[in-house]
Amino acid sequence: MANKKSNPTPVPDFEGSIQKLESIVNKMETGELSLEDALTHFEQGIALAKQCQQALKEAEQRVQQLMSENEPD
Repeated sequence: MANKKSNPTPVPDFEGSIQKLESIVNKMETGELSLEDALTHFEQGIALAKQCQQALKEAEQRVQQLMSENEPD
């Protein structure tokens, strides 16, 4: 447990983040949000996109590590 970072808010899984990001995009595309709400949604979307990019980067690194561990010597 020493390796886990203390995080007051749970980080949604990749699929959950993608779904939430899609929901935000759909709301923004309607054009019915106030400017303030649109900015808030945009900020949330940027944060989710960064989380997804980080998750993909970590997954790619893990795959590369697994592939290199299984290469014949």
